[in-house]
Amino acid sequence: MAANPLRVGMIGAGGRWGPRAHVPALLNGVPQAQLFALCTAHADTAQAAADKFGIKRAYGSDAALHADKEVEAALVAVRVPAHYALTKTALEAGKHVYCEWPLGATTQEAEELAALARRNNLRTMVGLQRRASPAYLYLRELIEQGYVGQVLSVHLSQMGSGVLQRPPDRIWQRDVTLGANTLTITFGHSIDALCMVVGELTEVSALVSTQVPQWFETGTNRYVDVTSPDNIMIQGRTAGGALVNAYVGVHPFHGSGYRFEIYGKQGTLMMVGGGEAGEETKRKIMGGKKDDKTLQELPVPEKFKWVPEAVRGSGAGYDVGQMWVNFANGIRTGQANVADFDHAVRRHRLLDAIRRASQTGQRQTVAAN
Repeated sequence: MAANPLRVGMIGAGGRWGPRAHVPALLNGVPQAQLFALCTAHADTAQAAADKFGIKRAYGSDAALHADKEVEAALVAVRVPAHYALTKTALEAGKHVYCEWPLGATTQEAEELAALARRNNLRTMVGLQRRASPAYLYLRELIEQGYVGQVLSVHLSQMGSGVLQRPPDRIWQRDVTLGANTLTITFGHSIDALCMVVGELTEVSALVSTQVPQWFETGTNRYVDVTSPDNIMIQGRTAGGALVNAYVGVHPFHGSGYRFEIYGKQGTLMMVGGGEAGEETKRKIMGGKKDDKTLQELPVPEKFKWVPEAVRGSGAGYDVGQMWVNFANGIRTGQANVADFDHAVRRHRLLDAIRRASQTGQRQTVAAN
């Protein structure tokens, strides 16, 4: 452990993502930060989580957590509809905040939270963790160093499976107004990574569709109506002039997985596999320049791997741990964060442009910030 690790209070210790991703990263993981306190909506469940993970401080409300002066940063790892209220309270209490993506159920919520963080001079991070992925960092460096020369075109395909049913604790995601769906989460992470590597989109056309309008709820054995989209197709152009074609979909069976292809005047780069959360070790970078006969695998250099070996083997904790290294260093040293709340607003606005493009059938200009 570092001499002065960032003391983190996790809100959502009984959920899915926090224990899966953040606990492995923060509990005896990255030396720059430590899991210092846990919080759930009830004192008994908070204590049960604390006992499970060996944490001394447990709180049954976020207000109680924020009253602990030794907690420096709050982690909001709960369902999307609760992001706004819990993050707002943490910022008002003077805590630095790492909030999972999406920042809010709406762009307006995200804008308000970003503005509040700026007014209170607090550091923030949103959970777009591919921004700290070693594989994507290396892919971006290769582009910046001119491996493919001028980028001409980009193709992204992410085909998942399992759209026909949901367990009771995930059936709420059927409602598009609650902000957690294929467009905001699966596509949101993928398009953010694309923009990180090849540059921001300046214009976009789109189709956003709900191809499976009912899910089977496994707990009650009933079908429920669905308004959340499951297929997103876009075409666009980056600030550098490259054409972009991206299709992210969740299908009933046998999705083909993830491919991210970049074609330039001097060569080709692609990432194959590892499109889902927690799949850093499955991301394979392939490259070939104009005189190469075939694509070759390009191993990711160690300089991009900031977390200990134990965290690298933790699945979802890998690139989340990388985010915590960046966030803690930003708070301690003032260095720039990879994805603060202002960046989250930019990504929310891109998704808004994609929705408008689909709804109107007209190409949309994407705001620069």
